Order: sequence, then C-alpha cells, then structure tokens
Amino acid sequence: MTVPDKPLSCVPFARAHSGIDIRGDAYTWWDQAAGRYPRGPRPAAGAVMVLAGYSGSNRAHVAVVRRIVSRREIRIDHANWLNNGAIFLDDPVADISADNDWSQVLVWNVQTHAWGTHVYNVQGFIGGSGNGDETSPGESPMAPD
Repeated sequence: MTVPDKPLSCVPFARAHSGIDIRGDAYTWWDQAAGRYPRGPRPAAGAVMVLAGYSGSNRAHVAVVRRIVSRREIRIDHANWLNNGAIFLDDPVADISADNDWSQVLVWNVQTHAWGTHVYNVQGFIGGSGNGDETSPGESPMAPD
C-alpha cells in the first residue's frame, strides 16, 4: 500500500493504468463501455474489474487486473480501496462464486493479512488482453476454500 501526496480515487487510477478512457463514477463504467470496449465475465490481464454495489446501489469500484494467478485468483492494482486515497498493487482477489464464473469475489485485506469477509458482486471486466482463460502454473497458496 502506498499513500500518495494527493489522495487518489479508483477511477483516475484505473483510467491511467488500463488505457480505458472512461470518465465519471465507477458505477457508470460498465454501461459506458458498451460498444466502445470489449466486456466480459472473465478476467484478463489489463482489464478493468467493475465491482457493483460496492457501497450502496450508486457506488462501485474499479480495479485493473495485473495478472491471472489461477482459475480462481487474480491480482489487481487499484486505489482508494480503504477510502484513504492509497494505492494498492498486486492485491489478491478470489472468485468464490458457486458456478466459478467470477460473479462474486473476496478481496485480500492488507490490514488483517487475510481474506476480507465481505462478498463483492462483479459486474464484469472491461478491455484487457487475452481471453481471460490464461493462468499461471499451480494454484495460489492463499486461495480460499
């Protein structure tokens, strides 16, 4: 976690680190991407993950997929996750959806060094390279049961 001199929100960070030129609140990104960028249900390196209903129905969070660790774990780069303007790099995210479809995830809690307890709904992934099926060899030792 890095705290910049000037606090940063998730939207400008995701825009700058993904090449996805969308503006406005994070909860508008999924709809704004329609017809402009590829959208899909699976993560891919460089894609922007949109967490819907992050903190209420008109709130969302966007993060850039840094890499695919396994079929059920990715690493993301994002800002303002703890509402302090900090930047988080290589933050683990686990797919915990019953159908293995990345519709629900847990995010690693850097403060407790454990998986967070809040389940986040994923609206989808915008842009990115590859088809979202790439994985690194082996499963992550941190993947939740």
